[in-house]
Amino acid sequence: MNAPQINVTPLIDVLLVLLIVFMVVAPIRPNAFKVRLPAEPQNIQNTDPHPETLAVIINSDLSIDLNREKGVGTVTDHASLINRLKEVFAMRLANGAVSTAFADEPGRPVADRIERTVFIKAPRSLDYGSVARVVDSAKLAGAFPISLQIDALD
Repeated sequence: MNAPQINVTPLIDVLLVLLIVFMVVAPIRPNAFKVRLPAEPQNIQNTDPHPETLAVIINSDLSIDLNREKGVGTVTDHASLINRLKEVFAMRLANGAVSTAFADEPGRPVADRIERTVFIKAPRSLDYGSVARVVDSAKLAGAFPISLQIDALD
């Protein structure tokens, strides 16, 4: 009598199909991230900031300044910060201050091409939630992109 034999042909067929599927899917998965690394810091001293630079500074007493303008709000009450940023963006729109870096960015939330970059500076002792609320306020005002300033933190 003949001993039973296992037919491995269907198993090999399934393995070949799986191999082909994995070979097709492997190049599709993302393998890179879009990153903008800052340039090496230059030791330039006694220079004035760019006139279109907007820096939201959170002080240790939780008050908020916009560039050199004091008392634009607090961490808990940031409606005046939103209104002030909207005023600045409206003035830039009226003056036609076109962004040189991010005007054609595909992720830009607004259609105009004005400069809307905002830097946020906070002391290291401040909690994450407070900084996140200020970032959200800048987003509500229409800022893009929003960056955290990491040099010369208190």
